[in-house]
Amino acid sequence: MAKIKYVIKRNGATVAFLRSRVVNAIFRAAVSVGGRDKKTAEKLADLVVATLEKECQPKQYPHVEDVQDIVEKTLIEAGHAKVAKHYILYREERTQRRQKQKPLSEQRSEYIPWAKMWRTLDWSVEHELNTVQKLNQRVENGEIKEVVAESEAAYAEDIASVSALLEERKDEVRLAIVAGPSSSGKTTTTNKVAHHLGKTGMQFVELNLDNYYFDLEMHPKDEFGDYDFETPQALNIELINQHLHQLLKGEEVLLPFYDFKTGKGHPDQTPLRLNKGDIILIDSLYGLYPPLTDGITDSKVRLYIEPLLQIKNDEGKFVRWTDIRLMRRMLRDAMHRAYDYEKTLTHWHYVRSSEMRNIIPNSGTADFIINSAMPYELPLYKSKLMDGFTEWVEKYKDDPLRLDAFQRAERIFNLLQTISPYPDDSIVPQDSVIREFIGGLKIA
Repeated sequence: MAKIKYVIKRNGATVAFLRSRVVNAIFRAAVSVGGRDKKTAEKLADLVVATLEKECQPKQYPHVEDVQDIVEKTLIEAGHAKVAKHYILYREERTQRRQKQKPLSEQRSEYIPWAKMWRTLDWSVEHELNTVQKLNQRVENGEIKEVVAESEAAYAEDIASVSALLEERKDEVRLAIVAGPSSSGKTTTTNKVAHHLGKTGMQFVELNLDNYYFDLEMHPKDEFGDYDFETPQALNIELINQHLHQLLKGEEVLLPFYDFKTGKGHPDQTPLRLNKGDIILIDSLYGLYPPLTDGITDSKVRLYIEPLLQIKNDEGKFVRWTDIRLMRRMLRDAMHRAYDYEKTLTHWHYVRSSEMRNIIPNSGTADFIINSAMPYELPLYKSKLMDGFTEWVEKYKDDPLRLDAFQRAERIFNLLQTISPYPDDSIVPQDSVIREFIGGLKIA
């Protein structure tokens, strides 16, 4: 049993020291450079623990920075230079991010689609939906159905614009990608675009990247037993790229199949060859991740989707898009994955970390940005989720290991407190992007 019982975090909190955290930090770095040897990660973690026990004085708790220093040293001395380099770069990136953090009012991220956002804000002002107070007023005035119709019409305009873009380039496009962060509405958008263009004679062949996941046991796992599969490294990117090139050359490929119930992949299962004029359609978190389509240039169209809600809360701050997507995913996970809402909340830090590194920075490469936000979804979520957020704020407020979950829960709790609820989701059209998360989606 390790002699090191506790470690001091950067915020000064003293938490339990867990060997598994060291194992997963090393394994995560290895995965990022193509390694999948969990046993080696465990052996290296044992060396780190042994060094810590040797260097720490009795009753002395190491700082998290001390642990990371020893991990770096151990990796280098054990001959794992590539893994050590990635670990060092990732650590430095996190350090710089912490140092550069500013209040939201002072931030101006280069990744925000400003032109699209300003158009969305104009729309919100025009429809009296740019503040929570105005949204509440329209709901309380019995105008919720009008709000639904206006919101859906705005989304439909984006779908029509995207469809026109693809139809205009139908003679040259061979690959269409719908990308965006978790719960942005990619599936509905992909289906709507394909359905719309199918009427013009364009033929789409969907390539489901979910079948390219590595076996679940090959993903890093944290001290709570939660797997981190929210990274592009969770997918066999090299094989996806290989198959794309082969398909575009007219060759046949054997697609893999991934069984989510067992967490196991099965290679070479389903043959696929494109017919003349077929367009490959990809709906993926990592559709804009450069290695995915490396070497494929002019023949692709890239779409990016995000709920660009432009509504201010009672404090005059804009509601965060990530909070909208978290609530959406809670509802979808509970319906399709048998996850309870709380599990989605405590897993979200993985989702957000990967988004900030691998999804949002690539949004600027998109040919078109689609806004999936529906202002009326907030009153619906108030009725479905308020009790949970009330519970989680109390549960996690004094838990240093769940600081991320607490901060998100508190922020959304404060928002939902100010929203006028509307419990009847029958107002949501059956082909709405919101149906992707609450159930009942039907695209005619």
